[in-house]
Amino acid sequence: MKKILINKEVWQTRVAILHNDKLQDIYFYIHARSELERCFFKGHVSKVLPGIQTTFVDIGQTKAGFLHISEVDRALAAEKMLEFQTIDESQEAGFERTLKHSMDIGKIFKEGEEILVQVIKEPIYEKGAKLTTCFTVPGKFVVLMPNIPQTGISKKIESRNERLRLKEILLKNLPKGMGAIIRTTAENRTDGDIIKDLSFLIATWKSIVKKSNRAKVGDKIYEDLPISLRAVRDHLDDDTNVVLIDDQETYKSVVKFVKNYTPEHVSKIKLYKTPPALFDQYNVEKQIVEALQKKVSLKSGGSIIVETTEAMSVVDVNTGKFTGKGNLEETILKTNLEAAEEIVRQLRLRNIGGLIVVDFIDMASQGNRQKLSRFFERMLKERDKYQSVMLKVSEFGLVQMTRKRSGKTLTQQLMNTCPTCNARGYIKATATISFDILKQFQAEVISKNLKGTLTLQVSPATFDYLVHSEFQSLLDLEKKLGCKIAIESNNKLEIGQFFMSKTKDLSK
Repeated sequence: MKKILINKEVWQTRVAILHNDKLQDIYFYIHARSELERCFFKGHVSKVLPGIQTTFVDIGQTKAGFLHISEVDRALAAEKMLEFQTIDESQEAGFERTLKHSMDIGKIFKEGEEILVQVIKEPIYEKGAKLTTCFTVPGKFVVLMPNIPQTGISKKIESRNERLRLKEILLKNLPKGMGAIIRTTAENRTDGDIIKDLSFLIATWKSIVKKSNRAKVGDKIYEDLPISLRAVRDHLDDDTNVVLIDDQETYKSVVKFVKNYTPEHVSKIKLYKTPPALFDQYNVEKQIVEALQKKVSLKSGGSIIVETTEAMSVVDVNTGKFTGKGNLEETILKTNLEAAEEIVRQLRLRNIGGLIVVDFIDMASQGNRQKLSRFFERMLKERDKYQSVMLKVSEFGLVQMTRKRSGKTLTQQLMNTCPTCNARGYIKATATISFDILKQFQAEVISKNLKGTLTLQVSPATFDYLVHSEFQSLLDLEKKLGCKIAIESNNKLEIGQFFMSKTKDLSK
């Protein structure tokens, strides 16, 4: 069964989603910061680049957000492009049909104009926030698309009759020009519940438009629910056993929210008071630490290695200690199946998106590769709420897939780039650092024509290496430069740092 744990401290709020006491999702909100994703902003077009079909929009953040042509809604594009062309009524239908293939960012936006945008991806690495004008406003049962007149229903709702019923509700209650997507949580809900949710979202959108008309550039027009209510909205369902909250105020707001939307679940909301701390009680703290490690151990004795770069993420599967009870092919298949299930959990937990390559253990049997493909695909569909597309397992055991990005990864939220290795994962060897110091020392002695006794202070690690491994090199360097070199260890210097000085001659 599923548990939702909400932990609130003075400095941050955290929400953990557990399935059979294993951490599936973790959300953080630092009270001193503000989230950008899903927020609406009044923006100012700062630059239009037709060559890459992108416009940059100032939304009052450190870096301008970027809006690609693929994220511009058709209605806005048509309205803007019609301003550049003279088209009579008889030509408008044909213009609409060809619009999809002829959209030009340079004919849609002009530098200096103000537009309403929504953030769909937080800033990442050196990139600004990703923006859209294809707006969405999420609710408990419905996601409203106020300027996209299309309807959709969650693929996880499989009953044909239920899908028809839900679609009919949308068609009867959606205003002209609007669209919506039915969420999985809407399955078997009453017409009244869905209409109530839809009406609230429509009213919210009208409020956004009204605020936008009088807002200034950089103003945040609208933001989603607080993280505690958002997590309950998205995760509280029939599979949820309990929602535990360790803060009285948050508990009251969640109870009020649930009573309004899904009153049948209100008995699942519990206030947690008993020591130990909530996240300690359910081993969440330890599982968060484990999710920051590259290596993930499997029950069978095998393991997976997860590494993420700016371009893609790579997952490697190893058999480890697992030898199995049958033949080698059976052992490999069992390890791969176990790894596939764990990989889906890790992608969710670490919030990894974009291009992903999984290197499963090679299997000779085509049938086993098909079994693995079907199982992996089913796990993604059943256990991951974000859209993903995967190719079949190749002869080399590789799976190429993409997964929708949403916000920062767990590592980006909790870790900083190492100042020593700059996120490369490696640092220079002591020998390499020592040689660099000697080269710099030599260049300075030659350029300044220094003579006499020179003192070279280095870090303890560099000192040990030079004295024990390069003592002869120091003697040879003295002959080459015509000076004496005194090496000293300085605890205040980090490896790679050095300090050079000339020793005074006391005999004069």
